[in-house]
Amino acid sequence: MEANEENKENLETQEAAEAVKQKKNLTVLGSETEFDGKLSFTDTLVITGKFHGTIQSTGELEIEKSAVCDVDSITSNSIVVSGKVSGNLYAKDRIEMCSGSIVSGDIETARLRIADNVDFDGSVKMLDNVPTENLFTSASEEFKKSLIVKSDDPR
Repeated sequence: MEANEENKENLETQEAAEAVKQKKNLTVLGSETEFDGKLSFTDTLVITGKFHGTIQSTGELEIEKSAVCDVDSITSNSIVVSGKVSGNLYAKDRIEMCSGSIVSGDIETARLRIADNVDFDGSVKMLDNVPTENLFTSASEEFKKSLIVKSDDPR
């Protein structure tokens, strides 16, 4: 039991060190925040409040369970939806709709994951995207890490 806890702590330390190496900023629009307008960002944004407008990003976007987003469009590298979104979504890499999410709008992405118990109303267009990870030259653990998505990540 102690070895498992030690391995878990080492893994968490390694993940924290990796985040520092990447020097990515994390911004959170809190549950009491209401934003109306155009928002641009380059790293990671987590929305837990209300958003109305347009989002343009080259980073990662997470829309949490408590969030309500009424948008003209969202453009980002990846989008993970756990809350409610009304509007079109475009993600260069992936879109993930987690269980319990509500999405009303058209989506375009290279990779798509829709969990059970998702209310989705819209059309889907899949983009041609060459994977950045080379299956034949990467170590199996590196390749597995590149495939992990939010709903697979235990919290």
